[in-house]
Amino acid sequence: MTTSLRIALIPGDGIGKEVLPPATAVLDAVGRRHGLTFGYDEFDWSCERYAHTGAMMPDDGLDRIRQHDAILLGAVGWPGVPDHVSLWGLLIPIRREFSQYVNLRPITVFDGVRSPLSAARPGDTEGGVDLVIVRENSEGEYSEMGGRFGRGTDGEFAVQEAVFTRRGVGRIADFAFDLASRRRNRLVSATKSNGIVHTMPFWDEVVTERAAAFAGVQWRSEHIDALAAKLVLDPSSFDVVLASNLFGDVLSDLAAAVAGSIGIAPSGNLDPTGTHPSMFEPVHGSAPDIAGRGIANPLGAIWSAGLLLEHLGYPEAGAEVLAAIRSALLEVRTGDLGGTAGTDEMTAAVLKRIDA
Repeated sequence: MTTSLRIALIPGDGIGKEVLPPATAVLDAVGRRHGLTFGYDEFDWSCERYAHTGAMMPDDGLDRIRQHDAILLGAVGWPGVPDHVSLWGLLIPIRREFSQYVNLRPITVFDGVRSPLSAARPGDTEGGVDLVIVRENSEGEYSEMGGRFGRGTDGEFAVQEAVFTRRGVGRIADFAFDLASRRRNRLVSATKSNGIVHTMPFWDEVVTERAAAFAGVQWRSEHIDALAAKLVLDPSSFDVVLASNLFGDVLSDLAAAVAGSIGIAPSGNLDPTGTHPSMFEPVHGSAPDIAGRGIANPLGAIWSAGLLLEHLGYPEAGAEVLAAIRSALLEVRTGDLGGTAGTDEMTAAVLKRIDA
């Protein structure tokens, strides 16, 4: 029996256009092994579109992708278009309209990839680096509340409000504790309650309340500054890291650097209820400096495709994608990983192992 899945593709800008074809090729290859077929609808939503039309996507854009099983995004951003325009014109509307309140970012050190930390060992070995950052993705520090006043005067000032709700903190805490219970039963919650006097104590209180339902998970709170240091000094000690929108954003890039390159880092923007499509994307950005040269690392997008499979209920297929990445990296690596392979060569190495 064959299952058909419909995927919305948003290549976006720069190397986003170069890494999505490898991701779909891997989906097709692993799908053949698991009775899955994929149909793709591509959308040109991007900074290039903004330059021509004044909008990152059309007014009915969200309705066009609402019924898809999942969304694969390449990367968004280009010189000349302010980052807040590309973010608030595309990514954030998708995340919030589709209730993608979980941003999931797995981090591991792969055998064959040199971490900048000499003691960091591969995640599939005892004591290796293998962790997941669970970032709240819908509220927190990334709110629209606030404004700028007195523009152009000596008294000009800006106000930005952070918004934390009991529902928002509670549901991301539940997700993170449940994930920890299915991994190694360890969780760290990022806070800054000694300096941020209202929202962070509230975060801590709600997380503590939710923790009571997961008695088997050992957990603690860590101030974000100390936590950032420990991620560098002892990354293997972490399993699941729970963090607010801003803290999770920063920590996940730091952790990806610990793993050797942001080019291999995947992410999932999840609606755990399955009511809306979830969106999967590499976190490396559009990289205008290398766009069009055929040297972009496709592994972040390929691993994101693996997360897509897991989320849609095909964990064995997702595990095969990750296993193929692990095996390929023993022999082939792109420039950001210290190798010489281009995008096509890296992709071929992964496909070879899936088809074996």
